[in-house]
Amino acid sequence: MRVLVLGSGGREHALARALHRDPAVTALHCAPGNPGTAEIADNHQLDPLDPTAVTELAGRLGIELVVVGPEAVLMAGVGDAVRRAGIPCFGPDKEAARIEGSKAFAKEIMAAAGVPTADSRVCESPVQVEEALDAFGAPYVVKDDGLAAGKGVVVTRDRDVAAAHAAACGRVVIEEYLDGPEVSLFALCDGQHAVPLLPAQDFKRAYDGDEGPNTGGMGAYTPLPWAPPGLVDEIMSRVVQPVVDELRRRETPYVGVLYAGLALTSQGVRVIEFNARFGDPEVQVVLDRLATPLGVLLQSCAIGGLDPETALEWRPGSAVTVVVAAEGYPAAPVKGGEITGLDEAAAVDGAYVLHAGTKYGADWRLVAGGGRVLNVVGTGPDLTAARATAYEAVSRIALPGAHHRTDIALKAAQA
Repeated sequence: MRVLVLGSGGREHALARALHRDPAVTALHCAPGNPGTAEIADNHQLDPLDPTAVTELAGRLGIELVVVGPEAVLMAGVGDAVRRAGIPCFGPDKEAARIEGSKAFAKEIMAAAGVPTADSRVCESPVQVEEALDAFGAPYVVKDDGLAAGKGVVVTRDRDVAAAHAAACGRVVIEEYLDGPEVSLFALCDGQHAVPLLPAQDFKRAYDGDEGPNTGGMGAYTPLPWAPPGLVDEIMSRVVQPVVDELRRRETPYVGVLYAGLALTSQGVRVIEFNARFGDPEVQVVLDRLATPLGVLLQSCAIGGLDPETALEWRPGSAVTVVVAAEGYPAAPVKGGEITGLDEAAAVDGAYVLHAGTKYGADWRLVAGGGRVLNVVGTGPDLTAARATAYEAVSRIALPGAHHRTDIALKAAQA
């Protein structure tokens, strides 16, 4: 199978790494990829948001499966174009991807499908915003209605901050705050059926103790030793399958991964959001544990042949990933700093490094090219061991001004 992965971040490096391990994958390409994917795949410099360029490249390379990483690529209609060219694509069409591209559309789908979620209001004027903030009270939850790369949500007790975020976004969804721990669950979908992966938990706030601004994610771990029995089955039956069914009923079948971000509230499971792609950095740890070959799974979704009774195999033990972020992230990340110590980090038994925001600078030095620069993955028989491995590897990496959280998976490991 000849596979093309679209995107350039840590998620795409994790996908490429998992596909590289699949013996059925005979050729692996990334566009544009990054310095990490270049070690295991052939990178191609093009704009993944350009449907024509992607389709031409896939045709020229004889690609048999296109795997879309970022949400913006989906909303640009790349999946539609690839399918029109007769090439199987893992990633929903533009219309179905609105489950992430529009928070209001997601709420509409959930209402039609009877999926439990927070009460909310769509607001397009300052008056509507003020009324919604009054109705729901603090903590205030304000979401940009469009794509925001995981950073369009503000959760705050400061009403002025909430109102300012709404004003900056324009059209927003304001909703009630959901209490309880959060869970991320990915489900592979072929338009009719869905199969779940392992649940994971990520850490959105920039600093230890869940302090600071929201980010795209500063770390993640799996499995969740505290998760109640039957949680995945409940999410699949009450959340994922009803959404897949509703989209199919609307003749916009969902093909790809449906990412459900959930809160386990005192009133039961509630959906926080849906994403139309793998979550980053959760996918880094989930794919690390997956023993079933990934390429065959994704292809079966793309061609509408996913067996709903598929029993996935998982490696024993735990995985933890820690994000090494550039100085100033998330507000104003400093780019261009030289990265050293990657070989030393990779020498830690049970650890490896995924490139998230790296590039080559002058003299082919590896430098920071984005806010979230590296994903350092540690594995072990349990979360305590996996954390120790990940943080030992992090300690060997140098990037001027970089920061990372030191409490990823700490509470779960201590439970």
